[in-house]
Amino acid sequence: MRDRLHGYTKRTLGAGGSMNEAVALPPGESCAGWVAVHAIDFYNDVSTIWAVMATDPYLNSFRPGEGFPSGVEYRWSDGTGEAISVSAPVYIEKVLLWIAEQINDETKFPDDDDEAESLRVFQTPQFAALCGQIFRRIFRVYGIIYSSFFGTLEALDMAPHLNTCFKHFMFFCTEFGLLPERELEPLEVLVKPIRKQYYAQKQGGTAMK
Repeated sequence: MRDRLHGYTKRTLGAGGSMNEAVALPPGESCAGWVAVHAIDFYNDVSTIWAVMATDPYLNSFRPGEGFPSGVEYRWSDGTGEAISVSAPVYIEKVLLWIAEQINDETKFPDDDDEAESLRVFQTPQFAALCGQIFRRIFRVYGIIYSSFFGTLEALDMAPHLNTCFKHFMFFCTEFGLLPERELEPLEVLVKPIRKQYYAQKQGGTAMK
């Protein structure tokens, strides 16, 4: 299932399709399965971007509470205790580790060989809640990267890749209503034009792909 759905996105974009077409649920496919596959893909995208700078000694200069988008501080919680104040780079590392643990846990993301069992799990309320948390945390990672590390990625000529990945992520989240409005506020200046483009294309507008 994952290969089939992942291939659909690649073929759509490779054939010159719009980003809207790439995120739309393919005919006959499960919405829950589509979201599950993209949770993994979007995790891989942001992990690859962060890996480029994860060993930079500059990251150690951030103190707890520093490096977040203006006006917010994302506190870390693994769900077992009180949320703690950490630096933005530490928050990213903890998020990426946590997501990796979720997607590698076959009780939460079942092996793709048994599609019926995978879909059974993907369609549970527990999985919907888990995916919601994954998407919110990926968005926060993007928020930190844009707020504190965009200049570094721009110097490495990675800004276009970052922007493409974020646009794909935001189009998908907008298509399926995966992010609460309050989460979007710290990045409104970036999110607003992307969502405007999404709706323009959705309505048959002439916005650029």
